[in-house]
Amino acid sequence: MKVWIDLSNSPHVVFFEAIAAALEQAGHEVVLTARDHAQTVELARRVWPEIEIVGGASPPGKLGKVKGIAARAEALRRIARRIRPDVALSHGSYAQVVGARAARVWTVTMMDYEHQPANHLSFRAANRVIVPACFPADALAKQGARPAKVSRYDGFKEEVYLAGYEPAPGALAELALDERKIVVVFRPPPDGALYHRHVNERFAALVEQARARDDVHALLLPRSAEQRAHFGALSGVHVPERSPDGRALLARADLVIGGGGTMNREAALLGTPAYTAFTGVLAAVDAELIRQGKLFDLRDPATDPAFVRRELHPGSPVPAARRDVILEAIHTSLTPLDH
Repeated sequence: MKVWIDLSNSPHVVFFEAIAAALEQAGHEVVLTARDHAQTVELARRVWPEIEIVGGASPPGKLGKVKGIAARAEALRRIARRIRPDVALSHGSYAQVVGARAARVWTVTMMDYEHQPANHLSFRAANRVIVPACFPADALAKQGARPAKVSRYDGFKEEVYLAGYEPAPGALAELALDERKIVVVFRPPPDGALYHRHVNERFAALVEQARARDDVHALLLPRSAEQRAHFGALSGVHVPERSPDGRALLARADLVIGGGGTMNREAALLGTPAYTAFTGVLAAVDAELIRQGKLFDLRDPATDPAFVRRELHPGSPVPAARRDVILEAIHTSLTPLDH
């Protein structure tokens, strides 16, 4: 089959790099498009230099975002008619779901955050919906995902690319980390996203706390040009010029403090102390990691991050079997039910 993958956000690059490799190994042809949003294009071009770029960052406001999705959906519909894929696959690319269905392409979408308002669009339009086992059934029902179109997998989507991961030698050389200090990685909240509309005062306070300490090397990975300008102007905060190897950095960090979701889960699954300062409604996948004791909830006033050095361990604690479970769920969803 010809499988068309659309990358609509930065975390999708490393996720679909592993999936695309598995699909190609199974004999499928893979074509890709990407949205120019956050660090998506920068990261994608390191893997696929010729990737086709369609659309950019969402404008502010609900109406602006709806118009942005509609415009990108139409552009993707035209691409679908040109490349004629057998199946469209994404992780929450609402524009691809709409554009692919308009072009009469079998459409598969994945999602692991039940409080994303746009799920109401993509779950109804997609032919198949793939979610983690802990995704609430009532959310699927309310958002239009009929049981017949839903496929579930055990675990977390991040395990696809963390399984067996080992950082390449020198992967973090350009960051010039001060190995004598406590390495703290910060990831700001997704400002402007439909699901995150709150000012995150706790996150800002923790950045201030870290940069005031002489024994901390605070490294912050911004999501936007505005965040880069704001945090880059602060003394005691290192904002890299280019997006580093995220997995290598999280594996090396002594602790991670994130206002979002994916990077927190990556750190937690790699065995790095991870703290969530997310102020939106917590995802079921994050609640499950908190239950397992792998992620710590900074929304609890009694929880404070421990700024201490940790013993580093080579290799990833995520077994290959975890990756294979998710890849199988994807592969079985690619073929229309009547084939």
